[in-house]
Amino acid sequence: IYIAASVACALSSVIYQLILFRVLQAIGGSAASAVATAMVKDVYNGRKRETVITLVQSTVVISPAVAPVLGAFMLTYTSWQGLFWMLSLIGVVSLVGCLLLEETICHRHAGTVMQSMRQLGTTLKNPGFAALLVTFSMVSTASLAFISTSSYIYENRFGLSPQSYSFYFAINAIGLILGPLLYLRLSRRFSRKAIIVPCFAAMIIGGVLVCLFGSIGPLFFALTLLPASLMGSCVRPAGICYMLEQQKEHSGAASSLINCFSLVFGSVGMFIASLDEANLALIGVINIAVGVFCLMGWTVIGKRNLIKSAVVD
Repeated sequence: IYIAASVACALSSVIYQLILFRVLQAIGGSAASAVATAMVKDVYNGRKRETVITLVQSTVVISPAVAPVLGAFMLTYTSWQGLFWMLSLIGVVSLVGCLLLEETICHRHAGTVMQSMRQLGTTLKNPGFAALLVTFSMVSTASLAFISTSSYIYENRFGLSPQSYSFYFAINAIGLILGPLLYLRLSRRFSRKAIIVPCFAAMIIGGVLVCLFGSIGPLFFALTLLPASLMGSCVRPAGICYMLEQQKEHSGAASSLINCFSLVFGSVGMFIASLDEANLALIGVINIAVGVFCLMGWTVIGKRNLIKSAVVD
């Protein structure tokens, strides 16, 4: 589906065709991260699972973080259609890799689509999983809000060229990419619970810094937002590990919900930020609100003892 939709996007002649095929492209591409997360749960346990999930998450955040920079660079040598031909080629490479993978589940599910949908509902009825799902999915609201409006802020507000925009965007993109790797290093010395609260607090601090100093210039905006970008990305592996540990079975359903809710909350952030694209203070406010909400949610989860952990914290 992803390959066919990418080719169709490249061949589109009107905007309505492009939008339709982009939707199909998203449907085809969205399966990759969900399947990868489910496979990790099927194959690994304990600390090894935590390590592999962290590495998977570092690759997942690379795409939205690097895509604007890479796209701006490629547009100096090709047209927008060329970008979709490149995505088609990436899809072919991914398909070849997929065919080489071995199945990781011992028992296949032979039910209907409706039974699979009911399985999602059953998974959501797990109070620990549901509480963690909402709390940690909210982090995507802030990161995707920034990614979706960064070009307006840097180019319209600060008057930068697309190439200069790519440089400043890369500062926060590096933070998003290094976040999971930072978690991997911190987890060797600290428990998950000890890492989570400082991460949420850093998002609040980053949001405050953006509101106070981000308007001084593009470098100030990039650097003040960096703590929120880095630590918001850092907290994701811990949340995913906790969520997967709440489900002994149905790892596919849990993984699908994790990725779905992350994108839903991210879309909400993109919509809110689009109401005033060049207003960088709005990005700061979103980070503050997300950090406060996540801290409150994590506090409630802890007080009600809603979660169980397969790894000693």
